[in-house]
Amino acid sequence: MTISDDDARDPAPTMPGDSILGVPSGVAPDEAVRIAMRRDRLLAALTLTAGIGLIFATPFALKEGAEFFLPLTTALVIAVAMVPILEWLERRRVPSALAAILCILLFLIAVNIALAAIVVPATDFFRLLPSRIGRIQDNLAPLLDLYSSLERYANKALRQIASTPVRSSPTAAVAPPSSILELAATSAPAVIVQFLFGVLIVFFFLSGWTRMRQKTITGRTSFDGAMATARVIQDVVDDVSAYLGTITLINVILGIVTGAALWALGMPYPAMWGGIVALLNYIPYFGPVIGAFLLALGGLMTFNDIWTALLPPVVMYGLHLVEANAITPFVVGHRLTISPLLILISLSFWGWVWGTLGALLAVPLLIILQTVLGAAGKPDIAGFLFEHGTLVHQGRERRQRGAGNGTGDAGK
Repeated sequence: MTISDDDARDPAPTMPGDSILGVPSGVAPDEAVRIAMRRDRLLAALTLTAGIGLIFATPFALKEGAEFFLPLTTALVIAVAMVPILEWLERRRVPSALAAILCILLFLIAVNIALAAIVVPATDFFRLLPSRIGRIQDNLAPLLDLYSSLERYANKALRQIASTPVRSSPTAAVAPPSSILELAATSAPAVIVQFLFGVLIVFFFLSGWTRMRQKTITGRTSFDGAMATARVIQDVVDDVSAYLGTITLINVILGIVTGAALWALGMPYPAMWGGIVALLNYIPYFGPVIGAFLLALGGLMTFNDIWTALLPPVVMYGLHLVEANAITPFVVGHRLTISPLLILISLSFWGWVWGTLGALLAVPLLIILQTVLGAAGKPDIAGFLFEHGTLVHQGRERRQRGAGNGTGDAGK
């Protein structure tokens, strides 16, 4: 097989240095391939460096700008969760602005009821903490004695002398509730501004939701792109609203059952404890543990016997185990099943960035991210680095050039 002079002079099919690749057409084929590969490696390295820098910088930017990003993100998650209610009202010919106002009023009423049931009784209950420290110490005395006995036995066995006295009570580190109220009072202006900012975000998002969605879909240049955009938007709304609606219903029922059980045990303020359990159950894994700890503290403040005092957290955590392992998986189903590892990573990340509110938003944000990535495609970093970036791509090009040169030499 021979190569004609016309084929050799024609750069279109064989010349990798075509102007489309950004290489002058007069460059030799081998040199053009090397230039293109060096350019690809440079672009890949720059893209990877910029991506890594963006990934590392984003958490610190979110943390430093929490006064802006936290109410914005919270408002957007709440708004997305309320889109089904908005669409239900719009289907009944309610104007978008009025439907948005009704959704906000419904949410504010629910929040006010929850705050009235939790915050006010909790303030009254934990205000008694300084006067109940003696009872807590008496209840913890058997455990402290057991701890002291074990410590003495360990010191005797190891022939060590304790350098510091044994602490009589671990409750000295508990801060009085008055300092929390004082902190809330000093930060009230900022909280009010953020609250109003979040309400306005929810209103404008809901009032313009239908128009914004139509504009986003019709703005696509292709029918497939419009359908993919519509599918992603609908999946995000369905998944977030279904998760939050289902979890809210489960948590409310769990709070009612827990409050009834605590009332049967003689625990004061059972409605308050049921609300605390329902609220903390939004935080997977860690929320129930915090709830059990608070109930143990409340039990030690209320009852005179340590075993009776530990009954409320035991009952609460037993109900949580039934809910988490039997009820929630059956109700939620496989569609919204999330990897426990991803939940822990999301909790640790958003909890570090935004504290308790970040932990509450961790799972909804994870659902949104999973939905978008599931529709757009997950980034193949390994393939970008080792297939389409530098290593395998470089070896494949060399093999192809070697095969082409071998064919040409054989033809000659």
